[in-house]
Amino acid sequence: MGWGDLGVFGEPSKETPNLDQMASEGMLFLDFYTANPLCSPSRAALLTGRLPVRNGFYTTNGHARNAYTPQDIVGGIPDSELLLPELLKKAGYINKIIGKWHLGHRPQFHPLKHGFDEWFGSPNCHFGPYDNTERPNIPVYRDWEMIGRYYEDFKIDLKTGEANLTQLYLQEALDFISKQQASQHFFLYWAIDATHAPVYASKQFLGTSQRGLYGDAVREIDDSIGKILKHLQQLGISQNTFVFFTSDNGAALISAPKQGGSNGPFLCGKQTTFEGGMREPAIAWWPGHIPAGGVSHQLGSVMDLFTTSLSLAGLQPPSDRQIDGIDLLPVILQGKLIDRPIFYYRGNELMAVRAGLYKAHYWTWSNSWEEHSKGIDFCPGQNVSGVTTHTQEEHTYLPLLFHLGRDPGEKYPLSFASEEYQRAMGTISALLQQHKDTLVPGQPQLNVCDRAVMNWSPPGCEKLGKCLKAPESAPQKCSWPH
Repeated sequence: MGWGDLGVFGEPSKETPNLDQMASEGMLFLDFYTANPLCSPSRAALLTGRLPVRNGFYTTNGHARNAYTPQDIVGGIPDSELLLPELLKKAGYINKIIGKWHLGHRPQFHPLKHGFDEWFGSPNCHFGPYDNTERPNIPVYRDWEMIGRYYEDFKIDLKTGEANLTQLYLQEALDFISKQQASQHFFLYWAIDATHAPVYASKQFLGTSQRGLYGDAVREIDDSIGKILKHLQQLGISQNTFVFFTSDNGAALISAPKQGGSNGPFLCGKQTTFEGGMREPAIAWWPGHIPAGGVSHQLGSVMDLFTTSLSLAGLQPPSDRQIDGIDLLPVILQGKLIDRPIFYYRGNELMAVRAGLYKAHYWTWSNSWEEHSKGIDFCPGQNVSGVTTHTQEEHTYLPLLFHLGRDPGEKYPLSFASEEYQRAMGTISALLQQHKDTLVPGQPQLNVCDRAVMNWSPPGCEKLGKCLKAPESAPQKCSWPH
């Protein structure tokens, strides 16, 4: 979902009443970011508290290129990384993931090997359908075993957009909360993917939005979140449960207008390091603790959820590695502002840095001319000369600098000769040097693909009669998007 998809952020159709109410009862973050403009690296960052370039969820294939993470990626979350559920176990938490994992599909990367106690969902998004000859449909798991595959056992109708997956994920969440609430601390990672193309919604929501199928999906997600929050209240545990809503990247404008969301006033969308690709809707909700109706300008990140969750559990973050997330509790509970930068990475390249209201671009690139000539556009209707470039443009000697308060759409770079430019760049340059001094890149996990290690025969496929024979291994033939 994009920043502009919520009614509280001004979406004209006002079709997110539950999220809007969640914001009115809690704290709304206006300047909250993902750690990467693509879903898999940002999820790795959320669960480790570390930038993708540190935890390995990046690629060095093609300078400044995001890594697509379909099921044929060999890598996954390394054992050396400590995930939030692993650490929460020390405080007696039961941990469940519902929905999309996206941190590796091979057995060693299974979420139950990385701190989760339960899983209902898939290792990847609902790409496809595939033909089960060259590529298999993606499996859906319950805990350790596959219980079916997308499109076959878990129906998604590409013609109508109908699928019951969000309702299944909702019921899983309600059941898990009911089971744990009486006697057990719990961590629930509810990672639904209905607004990811191909977009889907259940029958009762189809055709109900002014925004088409994408709006139907948003309405169903909003309705589900309302039911989860109401369930917590009915069980009498809402004041003991911290809830945070956000997204993993900006709305994908490549699939607009029929299946694309809104990034509000911000430039471009998913896969870019412009504001539309990385600034996210974000709401913290904790009745009895968070003052209602709060609005924060704190620069926040999905990585902060790692550190904040540990703080809530009375735990300290690991001291043997660089943690990029900060503890947001002073912001949420006391209204404080913590000075910190935001780093915008794409692949292994640092593209931009934000400090305060200033954002400096060291590289600009939307997508290639080759893609653009085929109708693929990450910034449809938003061409900004010299900014939304289709070649990788370097600005390391004279970065493009924007004041995001006066110019949230990144349309008007500040004059290089201005005193304001010199002053702001002095601050940002110092922060950048400090960041580089602490940067130890992880082993890149998203470089290699090999169809022979895809989800051909997941555990449990024998019982279902759905094991498939993998083709011959040929990773050197792997093709990469431009």
